[in-house]
Amino acid sequence: ELDDVEACLQHAVDSLAPGGRLVVISFHSLEDRIVKHYLRDVSTPPNIPRGLPVMPKMIQPPMRLIGKAVRPSDAEVQGNVRSRSAIMRIGERVA
Repeated sequence: ELDDVEACLQHAVDSLAPGGRLVVISFHSLEDRIVKHYLRDVSTPPNIPRGLPVMPKMIQPPMRLIGKAVRPSDAEVQGNVRSRSAIMRIGERVA
């Protein structure tokens, strides 16, 4: 199942148009770890050695992170106990 999460993230990012946002809500720490690492990896530009003739557009990552991870408020948890483990992460397609 955890392998399916990463495959789903890859397909979701590929299908987003520039400016489109990917919102992922995970309920388990292993799922969240996969989501966190994936969004970090696709939003970080590649390491290119100095001196190589590279245009900035060539090294622009396809996504950018929007804010930090969002957790439910205390009021939300009181109204919906199952939301206590939810973590929401957001990324936006830029290229």
